[in-house]
Formats: sequence, C-alpha cells, structure tokens
Amino acid sequence: YAMNCLMKKNSSCHCGSVQLILTMPNGLEKIRRCNCSICSRKNAVVASVKVANLEVVKGKEFLTKYTFNTHTAKHYFCSKCGIYTHHQRRSDPSEYGVNIACIEGISIEDYLHVGYDDGKNNHPSDISAESK
Repeated sequence: YAMNCLMKKNSSCHCGSVQLILTMPNGLEKIRRCNCSICSRKNAVVASVKVANLEVVKGKEFLTKYTFNTHTAKHYFCSKCGIYTHHQRRSDPSEYGVNIACIEGISIEDYLHVGYDDGKNNHPSDISAESK
C-alpha cells in the first residue's frame, strides 16, 4: 500500500549510531515543548507517536535510558553523541515523545512558535493523582 511509505519517517541521533523509523499516519501530532525539570534543560520540540509506531532499526545497543522521580517516563539518548531521540511519556505511557529535530526532512526553524506545556506546575499525571 503506497500510502504507508508516506506515513513512515526516518529519525536519527547526530552521529547516526541510533536510527528509528516512526510511523506517523497523521503526520506530526501533539507538537509541544514542556517546562518540567528535564524538558526545560533539553528544550526539544516533541511530537507523539504510539509506542508500537516507533521502531529502533539501528543502534539499540547505543541507546541509554534515563529515569528519575517516579521512574515512569523513560528518556532515551545516544550514548555516543548524547542526542535525546525520544522518551516514553509519563502522562501517557502508550506514547513516545519524539525529538522532531531528529526527524529527516524537518526544519526546526519552522517550529520556533511552539509553546510550552506547564509540566512543572500542572503535569497531567500529578493533577490526576491529586484528584484521587
């Protein structure tokens, strides 16, 4: 089916050791930045893909996982060049947040306008935990 080719995007770290294929049937979805403690430091613009729609096709052995606090979110980066490629989301573990600057053909300058979610003060997981 020819449309499948259009839905798949290549993504990689800076040195090329880690390569991903992202299946994005609706293009970039849920584009955002976040001001939480880790996201504010990496300042990446991210989009979401379902966990099943991210495939590590090269360099799984070079991916390093970082977790903190609740250890729900899992942040992945290349152990060779240090580039953050993706993370399993704390607010929705069925999705990965992907660094759109790693996606082939993306011009990061086109995403300067992307605003910030307030993950520092109003993280969806903290809000739902408080209401229980």
